Amino acid sequence: MTYQEKIAGLGELTLLTVEPDRHAELLHSWVTQPRNSFWGMGSHTLEQVREIYAFVDGLPTHHAYLILIDAEPVGLFQSYQPEADPVGERYSVQQGDIGMHLLLSPDRRLARGLTTAVGPALARFLFRDPAAQRIVVEPDVRNHLALRRLEIEGFTFASEIDMPEKRAQLAFLTRTRFESDHPTSA
Repeated sequence: MTYQEKIAGLGELTLLTVEPDRHAELLHSWVTQPRNSFWGMGSHTLEQVREIYAFVDGLPTHHAYLILIDAEPVGLFQSYQPEADPVGERYSVQQGDIGMHLLLSPDRRLARGLTTAVGPALARFLFRDPAAQRIVVEPDVRNHLALRRLEIEGFTFASEIDMPEKRAQLAFLTRTRFESDHPTSA
């Protein structure tokens, strides 16, 4: 277990480091669903998914986590250092930037309001590192639901960029903005 947080009205959120051999089947079942097409792995085989996450697992700059709610897997969360990722070649990386990717694939029981509840918890996880000053995301420009969610969460949109597999919308959430929108009780 990497991180836990109690989320009112939802349950206990746990981040668990992805173990490629153990979790490949679950991840494959999520990334190949048509509703998750923006993840870019829709035609991948189980072995390709396992290999990708084995590669990610071997990188000191990229991390993949299962998101669990009350021990039930509901999604995949990845963090990365932008300077060690293709996105870092497409904008001026600042000290304190941390990148993230999020794929939620809950059952119907947990679907309603999950993104609203999980998003701030993931930002709190990233901002636990005092060096982290800005979250960087680059969703596909056609992923209107993700773009709307980022806007609601306080991300500032920058330029569109061409990534190897997509046209992406670069967006940022500063620690200052996040802490202003989500004050912690002292």
